[in-house]
Amino acid sequence: RVAAARERQLERQGALNSALQGRALERHCRLDEPGHALLDTAMERLRLSARSYHRILRLARTIADLATSESIEALHVAESVQLRCLDRQALI
Repeated sequence: RVAAARERQLERQGALNSALQGRALERHCRLDEPGHALLDTAMERLRLSARSYHRILRLARTIADLATSESIEALHVAESVQLRCLDRQALI
């Protein structure tokens, strides 16, 4: 499953999701309205940085790839935010 997700990433954008930056990140990690609203709410409530925003986008894209989803859905964003919060707690 992981190998298939990596292959999907390489076919779609020529690089792994972890390497996406700038315009490529915007192009390949577009969110639908519910996903965008969820991420905006999480950013505000959790006071996350722009760097965290981009990390959440990359992770949500990877979660969508693992689920064989062409688009990033609110469910993928929610899981990504949850994992990011767990990551932050581990640093404390």
